[in-house]
Amino acid sequence: MNAEITGARVYWESDFTLPLFGHISITETMVNAWVVMLIILGLCLFFTHNLQKIPKGKQALIEKAIEMVDGLIEQNMGKGCQSYAPYIVTLLLSSVLGSFVSLIGLRSVTADLNTTLGWAIMTFCMIIYANIRYKGLGGYLKGFLEPIPVMLPLNILSEIATPVSMSFRHFGNIAGGMVITTLLMGALSALSTALHLPIPLLQIGIPGVLSLYFDLFSGCIQAFIFSMLTMAYVGSAREA
Repeated sequence: MNAEITGARVYWESDFTLPLFGHISITETMVNAWVVMLIILGLCLFFTHNLQKIPKGKQALIEKAIEMVDGLIEQNMGKGCQSYAPYIVTLLLSSVLGSFVSLIGLRSVTADLNTTLGWAIMTFCMIIYANIRYKGLGGYLKGFLEPIPVMLPLNILSEIATPVSMSFRHFGNIAGGMVITTLLMGALSALSTALHLPIPLLQIGIPGVLSLYFDLFSGCIQAFIFSMLTMAYVGSAREA
C-alpha cells in the first residue's frame, strides 16, 4: 500500500522573512485559489455579457438567483443588509468551487486551514465592525461583562472561538474527506496487487462515489453552513 497524505506543496519560497510569518511562499493552495478566482471571473463575465432590459435565458436565471440571495440575506440579517450580498456570494462561490476543483485533479482549496481561517477572520472583523457600529464601542465592550462581570474571561474566549470554530468545521470536513478517499485508494490499490490484477480494477467505482459525496455534497453543505453562520453572526451583532 502506497498512500501519501501531506499538506499543500510549496512551489516557491523566498529568502525574505516577515516577523511572525516567516518565509514568503507560493503554495499549491495559493495557485489553486487563483484558478478558482479565474473561474469565478469567467462566470461573472459570462452572466453579465450582453445584458438586456427584459431578462431572458441566462440573465433571467442569474437575476432570479440574485433575488433569492437578497431574500435569504433579508431573512437572516434583517432589512437593509443587501450590501453584504457581494461578500456572501463571493464567499459561497469560493467555498463551493474551492472544494470542486478536486474533481479535476487539483487539491481542494478548502482542505487548507489557511484558507478557511482567512475567511473566518474576515467574517470575525465584520462581526466586530457590526457590533461597534450598532452598539458603539462602549456598548460592545460592555457586552463582555454581561450578564455578570465574572463572565468576562468566558465571553472573551467565546468571541475568539467564533473564527476558530468556523474555520476548523469547514477545513475538517473537507480535509477529512480527502484523507479518507486517499487511504481508500491506497487500500484498494494494495488489494488489487494482492489479487494479481493487471490493473487496479478495485479503484474503479467506490472512490468515485466517495468523491461525489465529499467533494460535491459535503463541499456544498459546508459552503452553505459557512455562509449561513456569517449571516447569522453579523445579523445578530446588528440587531443586538
